[in-house]
Amino acid sequence: MNTKKIGLITMIFLLAGTAFLAAEGVTEEQLAAIEQESVYEASAVSEEDGILLMREEEKLARDVYLALYEKWNINVFNNIARAEQQHMDSMAYLMDQQGIADPVAYAAPGEFTIEKIDNLYTSLVEQGSESPVAALKVGALIEDLDIADLEELLAGTDDQLTIQVYQNLIAGSENHMRAFMNQLSMYGETYEPAYITSERMDGILYGSMGMGNAGSMGRGAPSNSRGGGHHGWN
Repeated sequence: MNTKKIGLITMIFLLAGTAFLAAEGVTEEQLAAIEQESVYEASAVSEEDGILLMREEEKLARDVYLALYEKWNINVFNNIARAEQQHMDSMAYLMDQQGIADPVAYAAPGEFTIEKIDNLYTSLVEQGSESPVAALKVGALIEDLDIADLEELLAGTDDQLTIQVYQNLIAGSENHMRAFMNQLSMYGETYEPAYITSERMDGILYGSMGMGNAGSMGRGAPSNSRGGGHHGWN
């Protein structure tokens, strides 16, 4: 694994901990330091590294949701896990078109080639196994992370197919975020974003900035484009 890829994986692992760190009383200065380091590392990542990362990050989402559905039998996890399979298929299609070998083509649920994501899977399943509310917050956290990473990578590419895929994955993650937030509201709970801004979250929930409602945010294909009928975008 090259140093650029390690940099982005380090970013994900650090960021994924911020929601839990905040609950432990971490100061704003400490969180800001993590964010500054993460942005710096992300700026060095190649497009191929980003594609490889998102393939496994979408698998992370699917696998965590399958595990939490088995634990709590909450339908939203099963439904969104199926959508995440479509997201994985979208990334596999992109990798095929770009001539990038797929390291997780035959990996079982919970198996990853990136060690940090493997560790993150274990941590998130453990966290989500504490209670149904904790599980739903883990779901919101994953979508929060997905949107932030996808938007970071989207801003760094001019390839039209990559733009199209990323935009559609963002739109899907926005839908998933709304679903998790609706479920949390039934418990009288909410989720505060750890990666995207509060304004971005409000846009997703209320429509002013949601990619599915406000059109294209990137430099290429429309957000609702479908790539040649190969995959169903969700």
